[in-house]
Amino acid sequence: MTVLLSENHSFVDWRASQQAAVEQALSLWVSPHAPAGLGEAMRYAVLDGGKRLRPLLVLATSEAVSGSLAAAMRAACAVELIHAYSLVHDDMPCMDNDVLRRGKPTVHVRFGEAQALLAGDALQALAFELLVPDDDSISPSMAALLCRLLARSAGSSGMAGGQAVDLASVGLALDQSALEAMHRQKTGALLQASVMMGAATGHASAEVLTPFAQYGASLGLAFQVVDDILDVTADSATLGKTAGKDAAFDKPTFVSLLGLEQAQAYADRVLDQAHGALDQTGLPHLHTLHALADWVGQRAH
Repeated sequence: MTVLLSENHSFVDWRASQQAAVEQALSLWVSPHAPAGLGEAMRYAVLDGGKRLRPLLVLATSEAVSGSLAAAMRAACAVELIHAYSLVHDDMPCMDNDVLRRGKPTVHVRFGEAQALLAGDALQALAFELLVPDDDSISPSMAALLCRLLARSAGSSGMAGGQAVDLASVGLALDQSALEAMHRQKTGALLQASVMMGAATGHASAEVLTPFAQYGASLGLAFQVVDDILDVTADSATLGKTAGKDAAFDKPTFVSLLGLEQAQAYADRVLDQAHGALDQTGLPHLHTLHALADWVGQRAH
């Protein structure tokens, strides 16, 4: 099932309204009052930028399983805080040494390296704080599951592990299997967790969780392939970050491995797998998740 976004005004409206709701919630929960300017650095890192794909996946999946709206919004913001912290740290000189993110100077450029490191640490901690509120908006069992899903996706078996492999792979000629494995951790794990956390807000059945996990994994891989394509086809102003850095730093990418045309075809095939996995859930209200997959693919066309 492919949704043409130009014809799907309901999705565009849904996306805009949910992005605004996430922005409002993040602005409320990321306080400006942390000491010594830390709050300002945290808010700079997470507010006023980004497509909010991960929160949208949480919210759309939660809707599909009739989940708790309060839990879904907290989970959506928690995922985005983890994503934001990872970008702050990845951009630092000891990692990717980038100066542009979301169309503005990176956090370490704006606030200094020490403050950027602390801002990332604080955003990571806040993500888990949001999942264990001191009211009854999330049950203890649901909170524990959400924390586990998020922690596993961000840690050594997920995003952090993938970033370690990425740094160790500079200048190496990875084959497609190794490249896929790296990006299933570095990029895909958090995107897959976004789907699974959304499902967890509605206590989805085991029969539904398996295809949701496949949808999230396929979407995460497609997102990275598209990102590699954009790194060579788009300029920095369009991307909001420095274009062409992968080639400049001799990083293995799907474009360097497959070529531009074949990388595009591969992204399309993986997105077809994501759509097929969704159809296997048997749930009736999946149009938003289908449209989100198309939105990811449309970035490269």
